[in-house]
Amino acid sequence: MEMPTSLARLDEGMSPQSSNSKKPFYILKTSGETFFSLGQNAILEEGPQSTLSDRTARFFQQRQDGPDILVGALPFDSAQSAFLYQPERVLRVQGKHNLGHVPGFGASASSAEPNRILSVIADPVPEEFGKSVAAGLDAMASPNAALQKIVLSRSLKVFASRDFSISDLMSRLAMDESVTVFATPLRQQEKGGAMLVGATPELLVEKRGNHIASHPLAGSVKRHKNTAEDRCAADSLWNSDKDRREHAMVVESIMDLLNPYCLELSAPEGMALRATASMWHLGTKIVGRLKDASASSEHFVSLLHPTPAVCGVPRATAQGMISELEAYKRDFYAGAVGWCDSAGDGRWFVSIRCAEVEGANARLYAGAGVVPGSTPQGEVAETAAKFRAMLDAFGIDGDRFGI
Repeated sequence: MEMPTSLARLDEGMSPQSSNSKKPFYILKTSGETFFSLGQNAILEEGPQSTLSDRTARFFQQRQDGPDILVGALPFDSAQSAFLYQPERVLRVQGKHNLGHVPGFGASASSAEPNRILSVIADPVPEEFGKSVAAGLDAMASPNAALQKIVLSRSLKVFASRDFSISDLMSRLAMDESVTVFATPLRQQEKGGAMLVGATPELLVEKRGNHIASHPLAGSVKRHKNTAEDRCAADSLWNSDKDRREHAMVVESIMDLLNPYCLELSAPEGMALRATASMWHLGTKIVGRLKDASASSEHFVSLLHPTPAVCGVPRATAQGMISELEAYKRDFYAGAVGWCDSAGDGRWFVSIRCAEVEGANARLYAGAGVVPGSTPQGEVAETAAKFRAMLDAFGIDGDRFGI
């Protein structure tokens, strides 16, 4: 039987109770690798997404000390700045492993007083979200409409009796090995403890040498505990004309954008069903061989993000309408989380199925793609299903709070 890999200490003799355990940490855990970093050595200068590649190149040219890597998150809005930083120490371990083995990152100590959820507030309420979906459908149905797809989101504001344990949240999310679990700070250490925590099923882009890959998802349906019902849901998604059209838009857009940079580009396995613990998705793995291996992962992040899977088609039209229909800023929801190095390699995941957590407060997010054939009721139900992974991690009964 394959045994989990224990994670070695970052510092010899470092204990979970040491001062190092209080430093900001970053974790990106897939089924086959855990990437862990500790501390903030230097912060990448701020700027829009269009200058990201130049700014990272300048950072690595100017800093010769410390780990040769930047980690962090990009926001949904490409005009806003990413929060990327060079950590003090980095550890990468291949194979299966338990997050409890990460130094300073074990589960929180037991407390006589359990953390109680005081309130869960929908923002917007489902009825208002449904109205936004209807407005998007109306825009697509209007004469000479440019909009072909729009992805709309809603959120839940959660308030608890004491601070949430990031390690507990991560450990619960990591029980689903089909997703990539992440936690990353959103500010400098001295400016507060806001963290983005999530379990994403979607690879935005991976670049290693002249190899490039993306694995977009679009088209989703809730999973069921009953095997027959679950199979029926998967078959329904597979045969759904609406979901297939939605998925095709995403794949076509990504391949069109990547093609000029590639000697070879294909989707060798075609569209396939992708399962997480709570959802079925339509997914297509795209792989390519680059003409220029020196092109950076950040360049391709800037090229692809936001994809039609989190924004819409055409991109600019959908973004403009999202800002009109959503009453809150997405911030780092539907952005990207990952890492890059001075060689131009990197791995970036779409930051969905996530929450922004600060102390005893959290905001959870879920979105759904709206195309002709969508319904307000259907998109409310889809976002409710997509909340499930994070609600379970927070120990929230969605039925109790009317989600």
